[in-house]
Amino acid sequence: MSILEENPDSPLKQRTPRWSDIWLKKTKSLNHVVLAMQLQSLASKDPKSQTLIPNFVTLDRTLLLSDELLLKILSKLPPSQRNNNSLVCKRWLNLQGRLVRSLKILDWDFLESGRLIVRFPNLTHVDLLNGCLFSPPRKSGILLTHRMVSMQMGSGFRSNWKLLEENLLPVEVVDRGLRALANGCPNLRRLAVINASELGLLDVAEECLTLQELELHKCNDNVLRGIAACANLQILKLVGKVDGLYSSLVSDIGLTILAQGCKRLVKLELSGCEGSFDGIKAIGQCCLMLEELTISDHRMDDGWLAALSYCENLKTLKLLSCKKIDLCPGPDEFLGCCPALERFHLQKCQLRCKKSVRALFRVCEAVREVVIQDCCGLDNDMFSFVSVCRRVKFLSLEGCSLLTTEGLEAVILSWKDLESLTVVSCKNIKQSDISPALATLFSILKELRWRPDTKSLLASSLVGTGMGRRGGKFFKKT
Repeated sequence: MSILEENPDSPLKQRTPRWSDIWLKKTKSLNHVVLAMQLQSLASKDPKSQTLIPNFVTLDRTLLLSDELLLKILSKLPPSQRNNNSLVCKRWLNLQGRLVRSLKILDWDFLESGRLIVRFPNLTHVDLLNGCLFSPPRKSGILLTHRMVSMQMGSGFRSNWKLLEENLLPVEVVDRGLRALANGCPNLRRLAVINASELGLLDVAEECLTLQELELHKCNDNVLRGIAACANLQILKLVGKVDGLYSSLVSDIGLTILAQGCKRLVKLELSGCEGSFDGIKAIGQCCLMLEELTISDHRMDDGWLAALSYCENLKTLKLLSCKKIDLCPGPDEFLGCCPALERFHLQKCQLRCKKSVRALFRVCEAVREVVIQDCCGLDNDMFSFVSVCRRVKFLSLEGCSLLTTEGLEAVILSWKDLESLTVVSCKNIKQSDISPALATLFSILKELRWRPDTKSLLASSLVGTGMGRRGGKFFKKT
């Protein structure tokens, strides 16, 4: 009998593999099995007790991005998507708040409680006008709308017709809000507020060193002491008195304090302010960088026009909604002129005194752009004073119902540098009254906008269409 040798690799000698071998040698496959069992067990649970995404931390890829990188991404998105982005999660809500730079406050408690600073820490432009007003407890359905505010009013009758006086927050409350805003937003650049005192504005001036633009309503001489501390202020709008809303006084004293403190002013708007020659002169002598001056609904004493000549670097002068200009401007030799003036705008003013209109255009004789809009009383005689401005290149007339074609022609034919002319809604300027000389001038202008009345508008819109003519061209007799 022969004896067979034992071979360990023989298939006859191989034993059946055990579960322990699989456990030790193929751990990778086992991991997949365990993961599948876990997912199956999660799926077998009650779906009402589970979230839609069980492993949100591992699936939210934005958590891998830093706040700085995610802020850069969110800043590239259009502003129309910002509100939707803030609804994603709390982190996105907080990051989106950092991107907000401009805000209009409607709820004063939101500012005073500190929630504004937490929610929007990087604000640079803040409007507090509507936030400084409170509505009556019983709303009557009466809505007061002005250029700056919109609020609910009570139904009670007010004999003094100062509708906002009773609905303004107290000065102390406004100052507390300004203090909280200044401490939380040191990079503030633009601020609009009403009924503040010099103490609140001093807090803003001390904390917000980069403040460049300020709009202050219900302003008075004492408040201007606080504004004078804003050394870097460049744009300022002061509203003293608004008929029917509130009353406040800005006189030569306040204008002098302002001029000595804010010497870097570039744009200044005085609305409803009093004053005289001395106040405007102080501004012209101290604010050497002033380039634009807007005077709206002024209450100034006679003789203030002569002080404009001290604004040697003034480039733009605007008179808006003035019931008078200057009833006693003084002799011509004391008027002077603004040598650097380029643009003059006269809008919604009452021109009833020929002496004041003549003095006004003599002060502005160096202008190159003249805009007259909706001014009551501007007839041919008043408009003839514009001829002293011999360097005009751009003229715009709108709503001048008393001016005729003859009055317009008498002035603009003497201007050799005129390049652009706009005539809109001047019903006494007739297209049929255009002379050959005026038509020749129109042909050499670089820009002409001619719509003195609705008929001219219709005719210009139908040029080249063959319409607007008599029916004989289209309906011929057979």
